[in-house]
This record gives sequence, structure tokens and C-alpha cells, in this order.
Amino acid sequence: MSRIHVLDDNTINKIAAGEVVERPASVVKELVENSIDAGATKIEVEIMAGGTSLMRVTDNGSGMSMEDAKLAIERHATSKIKEVSDLYSLGTLGFRGEALPTIAAVSRFRMRTRKKGDELGTDVIVIGGITHDIGETGCSLGTTIQVEDLFFNTPARKKFLKTNHTEGGRISDFITKLALSRPDIAFRLISNNKATMMTPGNGALFDTIRSVYGSQVANALLALAFEDEDVKITGYITKPSMLKSSRAWQTFIVNGRIISNKAIAKAIDNAYHSLLPKAGFPMVVLNIAVPQCSIDVNVHPQKSEMKFEDEGRIFKAVYKAVIDAIRPVGQTLENVAASVQNVERRYTMEPMQFIASSQSPRDGHCAGNDSVQMPFGITEMENRSSTVSAPPTMSFIEAQNVLKGESAAYHDASAAKDTFVREAQASAYAEQGAATARPLPELSETGISQENIAPIGQVDLCYIIAKGKNALYIVDQHAAHERILYDKFSAMAERIPSQQLLVHPILSFDAREASLVSENQDLFRHLGFDMEACGERDFRLKEVPSDIPVSEAEDMVREILARLYDMHETTAQEIRHACLATMACRAAIKAGDELNFRQMQIVLEELSQTARPYTCPHGRPTILKFSSEELAKMFKRT
Repeated sequence: MSRIHVLDDNTINKIAAGEVVERPASVVKELVENSIDAGATKIEVEIMAGGTSLMRVTDNGSGMSMEDAKLAIERHATSKIKEVSDLYSLGTLGFRGEALPTIAAVSRFRMRTRKKGDELGTDVIVIGGITHDIGETGCSLGTTIQVEDLFFNTPARKKFLKTNHTEGGRISDFITKLALSRPDIAFRLISNNKATMMTPGNGALFDTIRSVYGSQVANALLALAFEDEDVKITGYITKPSMLKSSRAWQTFIVNGRIISNKAIAKAIDNAYHSLLPKAGFPMVVLNIAVPQCSIDVNVHPQKSEMKFEDEGRIFKAVYKAVIDAIRPVGQTLENVAASVQNVERRYTMEPMQFIASSQSPRDGHCAGNDSVQMPFGITEMENRSSTVSAPPTMSFIEAQNVLKGESAAYHDASAAKDTFVREAQASAYAEQGAATARPLPELSETGISQENIAPIGQVDLCYIIAKGKNALYIVDQHAAHERILYDKFSAMAERIPSQQLLVHPILSFDAREASLVSENQDLFRHLGFDMEACGERDFRLKEVPSDIPVSEAEDMVREILARLYDMHETTAQEIRHACLATMACRAAIKAGDELNFRQMQIVLEELSQTARPYTCPHGRPTILKFSSEELAKMFKRT
């Protein structure tokens, strides 16, 4: 007797169902994609118990005749392709002809369909792969497919399903992504007799995103746009202030098909690499249009993956589109500030120290040392002398001198903290400013700059308070200055400018650190540190970056070494980012540093001119916004 035998059709169908029908969400995917291919403009999905007991998909598509309905439940029967060459120019989501027969093989299946021009529709009932009835019935134009008791005849597969909540969540996630891929179709999802999602179907992706994720996400969207000869990218991505801990809300669509692709995800991560914390992903809806002949959609049974002819080109195109979107060309800080609704709020009744300039901003005066105690824990600073008027558009070094150097002239207590080099720079800038001073930008009668927001004080020597036309802003002075420095360092393609030291400190390392220093001499030199070996484990520090306090140079070198030791198998870009972020963090003004009015104004001006003002290099927000409406709600005026 032969050991090899041909399987019966029932077994074949159940095996095929394992490739196509993994869980209830797989069924919904196949049915809804068929509805889209049928030209539907309205699709309703109803589920019960996470889809395990009932799934019903109703559309207003073209429908089928009785003859076509009979063929549709046969294996490999399809209207999408006719010959093998059609696989290279597919324009539909489904094409194998396996969906309906394999779903019917593991469920109680019923299909009612009617095409335009027919008085009666067709009713098809299949239970466990066996056709029970095919006849005429009255029904609406389009198709309704009902799937009950999924896996009722394959209990081994059924027991591996997750909870109803989890399975229902997978269906919701898929319908969400599909709705984003087709904003021209009105989707409706009903779960356990409750409508959980509805989209307008008006063709506007922005409106679809708003209906799915809410107005908060919609207000944080940045438009994507890229086009060359045969690659076109459109869509939206959220600002770095709107993140989630999972990549699940990122949707990649290629020629209308939802896919997962590591290269596309990596391109987005690389574009956002200095804007995000260690755990966080922006919401992305990425629509990529490429020639159909340049992709292969037949590399996965569920068609969830796609093979590109030139994946490197897609990577570069996505990276360019995201970089252009997050670079706030022509925007002001009002546009990039994160809404306070996106930040975890914790209210306390503790008294706070508020430092505000007693002079009007348009006077151009700075806060001095003398203060007058005001009620409710508010300290008002009185000015005794004015600062040098600086040009409205200052160079980075000039801004640094003012931010880092002027405080030494105002506060004797902090003079010991500053180095000789910094004092010399501050003195040089004062002389230059006296000779080349230009007036500040004109401010309106209310003290608000016509082009930007105006600072009004400090809280806890950590946060800059500023006001705009219809909002209040809070700026983290350290995070903001860290972003300014990081962008400045990043813009220097060649070596970062350095200053030579008159006295060369000797830095001693252990064997591991000394080896790292020797291996990364070029990296340190590009970062502005020039070290020369003067022993087996000793190095002479000859130069440090010009923007770095000499007193902090050794600590910074050791921090960079610690980063290098912790990073394994990293790219040159990641190493450079980590080192620049460390340098920016060490060199930036700290919490506890008192700033006068002019210094606060420079921070805001410099922040508005950076390429990515949303967050610091470690992903923390730099500026938060309280709109007048939000303030009114907090004070219960609405």
C-alpha cells in the first residue's frame, strides 16, 4: 500500500484556511478588502465577542450575479487576474481567490449579494466547507457576508485565540489602518452593538485622522510631501510632542495596500532620532505611490509584506519627506509648542517663586539683583542697570556669550563658577556690542513681539514664562538651550571650533578608557577635543570646544567615553548623535541659573531659529502652550 496519498478537498481547504485565516481579524481583512475591490464607498463591519461568535461585513459595492456567487466559493476562483503575467501589475488588494472558500471551511458562512439591474439577489450558505443552500433572496445592492462560530470545527485552532477583548482590538486596529488608507470610503465599526468608529468618507485624510484619533492628534499633525520621477509620498506625521510607546499607530500604505516594512520604519526613526525619548513613536500615515512593476506583493500569504525593487531608494525618499515635514520652515514658536493637554499634569498647592522683570519688555531692560517681596510668594526683580542692546539676529557665539557670560557681571556669587576664557569672551562681546549695537525688534504697546512670543519672567530658576497674543508659554530653559547647542553642533559638518588651552590638564584613564580614546581620536578631534598621549594611560588635553566651559571639559570627555562603551555595533551617525547630545547637555544653561530678560529673549529667539525646536536631543519637550481656552477651563470660566 502506498504511503503517499492525495488529501481530500475538506482537508485541503482547512490547511489553506490556516494560511489565510489566522484569527478573526484575518477574516475581516479578507472580506473588507474584497468590498474595496468591488468599488464600495460605504463599508460597515459588525462583530460580537471580538469576532469569535459573529462577523458581518456589509458594503454597497458592485455585488455579484448568482453565477458569480456560486464560483466565488470555489478555490482559486477570482475576477482579479487571468494569467501569471497579471501578478506583475496588480491593482487590487485581493487576487488569489482563496478568501471565501477558506473562511467558509472553518465557520458558518452566509453571503447575500445583488448587483445593479437584478431584481433579486443571491443567498449562499456554507457550513464547515459544505454548501447547504444557494437560492434567490431579497437584499440591498452590494454584498453582505456573515461569518459565525469561527473555528467551530477546528477546536485545536480555536483554543489558541486570545481573549475577546484582544481579538476585537486587532480588528479595530486593522479597520483603523484601512480607513486611513482609503479616506474616500466611509467606514463604520460596530462592536457588541456599539458603534466604536466612524469615518466621513469625504476623501480628506486629515478629516479621517481626526475622526479616528481625535482633535488632539489632528492639531499636532505635520504634512508629508515628496515627489520625484516615480516615487510619490504624501500623508501626515505628528510632532515629537505627540508620541506613543508602540509603533502600532504607524500606518504604511504602498499603492493602496497596508504593509509592514522595516526599512520605512527605520527611515522615520532616523529622521526623528534626536527628537524622541528612548521609548516613543510618532503617529504616521505614509502614502507611497510607486510603479506597480517595481514591487512584489506576493511574498507573504496574507500580503502584509512587500518586496521593493530598490528598497534603498524608498528609504531615502521617506527620510527626506519626514525631515522636510518636521523642519518648521516659516513657523513660529506658537506653531511648534506642545499643547499642555499632551503632558501629564500634577497640580500642587505649594507656593512658587516667580521672577519677573519690573520693566516693560519694550524698555529692553534686564533683571537686576534687588528684589521686592510681593504677596503670594511672588518675587519681583527691580533693574538697576540696562544691558547692551544686541542685534535682533545674533550669531550663535554672541548668544552664548550673553547667555553664559553676562550673568557673571550681574551676579558676584556666580563669578567663581565662570572660567577665565568665558569672562574674556563676555568682555569682548560687551566691547563689540557697544560699537555695533542695533535696536531690538519693535514691540507692540502690549509688549508682545509682532513676530514671536515675549518673555515675562522665570519660575523656580528653571522655566521661562512667555506670552503670546492668545496664549501663555512655558519654556524649559535647559532643554531649549540644549536643543540650540545640539543643532549648532550638528550643522558643523567639519570640526567643531575649539579653543587652545594655555595650561594642558593631564587626563588619566583606565586601560579600557585609554583604548577607547586611542581608537576614537578622530571622533574627539571632530568634536573639538584635541588629546595627545603622554604616557601609557595618560593624555594631555590641548584643545576643547569653544562653547564648552574649560572646567567641565574633563567630565564631558569621560561622559562621551561612557557613551562609547555602552554603545555596541552602532553606526557613525548614532555615535555622533550620542556625543553631540552629551556635549549639548553639559554646555547648556542649567536649572537654577538665573537669567535676565535679555538672556531669556535670546533663548526664545535662538530656539525659534533651530531646525527642530520641539524637543531637546533626549526627547523632552522644550516649550509648552496654554491657550486662552485652556486657561479659561482651568479657572472654570467656561
